[in-house]
Amino acid sequence: MNERVKKAADVIRERCGDAEIGLILGSGLADSVMLEDAKTIAYQDIPDFPLSTATGHKSEWVTGKLNGKKVCMMRGRFHFYEGWRTEDIVLPVRVMKLLGVKTLIVTNAAGGVNLSYTPGDLMLITDHINYSGVNPLIGPNDDDFGTRFPDMSTAYTPALRPVVRECAKELGIDLKEGVYMWFSGPSYETPAEIRMARVLGADAVGMSTVPEVIAARHAGMDIIGITCITNMAAGILDQPLTHKEVMETGEKVRGNFSALIGSVVGKL
Repeated sequence: MNERVKKAADVIRERCGDAEIGLILGSGLADSVMLEDAKTIAYQDIPDFPLSTATGHKSEWVTGKLNGKKVCMMRGRFHFYEGWRTEDIVLPVRVMKLLGVKTLIVTNAAGGVNLSYTPGDLMLITDHINYSGVNPLIGPNDDDFGTRFPDMSTAYTPALRPVVRECAKELGIDLKEGVYMWFSGPSYETPAEIRMARVLGADAVGMSTVPEVIAARHAGMDIIGITCITNMAAGILDQPLTHKEVMETGEKVRGNFSALIGSVVGKL
């Protein structure tokens, strides 16, 4: 067992307790979900734990109840473009595994590649494309978490998608479904790269999520992925891309996003 993971899990368990569902909040979404009876620990108080440096992310681990379920929540994730190694990026996922998490809900803010999308849409991730050139499982395999060659045929658990669809329908949310493509960042993609992404089958592009999903699948977790389309990707609209737009759209969609997450958790 990786001692770094174990030490972090022990400290979080002592301060906040275990959980059955894990939630990773994307850019601009850190304040979108509130837990009951919440217990919080700052990342800086967890031994050898990274810190979130990207705007729109906080460095807090929160555990509490959401619609009757015990949830642990990352209010701030780590990105490859921040300089973190992939083993740093997926550390919290492995900690969640030791805390008893069976289902991971991973969220993000992304650029819309599918021309039928508009900013503010929520997209259920059905699959992903790793265009970063890196993988968090490179290096010696930790057999305590999973096999050397994990199957990624159903990275986003098919059996849980109807739950998300049903919740969205009940809430009157026009839920999109599509493929997420991971670019390393931090520069936004070029119009040519977006045209390529569309040809390759991507519906949205972003700078996160995929490494956490790979680690979660390696560890045998069920996974739900939800993307907030915060802007249209490069070359689609005649305007520059800015992080300010990402944050503003995240704020506007907070109500729908929060309601959907809460409803999904309640039905798991």
